[in-house]
This record gives sequence, structure tokens and C-alpha cells, in this order.
Amino acid sequence: MEIKIVKKVLEAHEKLADENRQLLAAGGVYAFNLIGSPGSGKTLLLERTFEAEAAEIKPGVIEGDIATTADAERLQRFDVPIVQINTGPFGGECHLAPNLIRAALEDLPLDELNVVFVENVGNLVCPAEFYVGEDEKVVVLSVAEGEDKPLKYPLAFREAKAVVINKLDLLPHLDVDLEVLKKNVAAVNAGLSVFEVSAKTGDGVAAWVDYVKGRLGG
Repeated sequence: MEIKIVKKVLEAHEKLADENRQLLAAGGVYAFNLIGSPGSGKTLLLERTFEAEAAEIKPGVIEGDIATTADAERLQRFDVPIVQINTGPFGGECHLAPNLIRAALEDLPLDELNVVFVENVGNLVCPAEFYVGEDEKVVVLSVAEGEDKPLKYPLAFREAKAVVINKLDLLPHLDVDLEVLKKNVAAVNAGLSVFEVSAKTGDGVAAWVDYVKGRLGG
């Protein structure tokens, strides 16, 4: 009985996710699902993306956290539509579920957007397991997390289409070999687009922004 119930729940999630995808596609909106550990730099990457002021990018943001609106507040200065989802009231879920994404999409002016960035709850496990209707997952990985994370959390990298290796400015202070890290990424998913970035300094961000624009046909 328990297996049947779990199967029904997963099927319901998949159906909702497909409906989200259809809703986004109908409006010509591309969706990135950003996943990564707490502190990997997902929010700062979005800040740098919006600072690029690329006319081709007309973004909306869905911010996911267990508690607080801190990340959404950081992005408010860009005057982009933002919907905050806190999972604390729903049991503190470690990921955003399709039904929560659907509710958030209904609060975004999709007819004015061409891209939605979902900043998922910070971790490399749960968000990788759930499709919420996005076009692609993107892993944001800080070099401070070490070289072995692609091997320890392979599903996140298998499910993603791109990985942003962030915080390169810290490399001189770390015992981390960037080439080994990239080799481990390729060992899990050789097809990933890899961006080497320091969101703090802005180095490498232009290539990431060009990637986003390319996904939007711009």
C-alpha cells in the first residue's frame, strides 16, 4: 500500500511539473532551476547576471528557502518580479515542489518575461531529485566545497545541463585543484557546459550571461 501511495504522489508531482512547463512554454518563458549548497553563491550569481543589464534578458525570480526573505531582499534593487517561497510552513522541505512553483508562477507577470530563475532551497540532494517544470537545472558549485562533490552528489550533475564553478577568487587560499574538480565533473556528466566564475569579482560572468541569452534565442 505504501509503495502505491508513493507512486501516486510522484505521478501527481510529475503531472503538476508538466503543467508548469506547458504554462511557461505557452508564454515563451525559459526556466532555469538553480541548485547548489548553501553559500555556493546562487544569489550573487543572479545579482551579477542582472547587473549585466542585457536587454535580451527579461527575468522573473522564484526564491526558495526554508526561512527568511534575505535573498529576495538582495535582488529587489533590480526591480525584477520576485516571488518568495518559504518551505518552513510546509514542514521545512529541502526542495521546492511543483505545486509551490505553480502558485508562484501565477503571481509572476509571465507575459512580460522571457526567463524565470528558480533559486532552489540550498543543498545538492533533494532539489536534484525533483523536476518542477524547468527547462534545465544548473548547478552552482563553490570551489570551497572541494573537488569531490560531483562524485559524492552525482545526481545533481547528471540532471543538470550546466555547472557554474564559483568563487574562483578563493582558489589561492584553498587546497583545491580546479583541474581535478573539472575532471570529476566530466566523469559524472561530460556533456555539461562548465563556467568558471567569481561572482564576487565578476570574472567569468559574461560567459554565463551569454549562455543565458543564448538559451533565450538572443
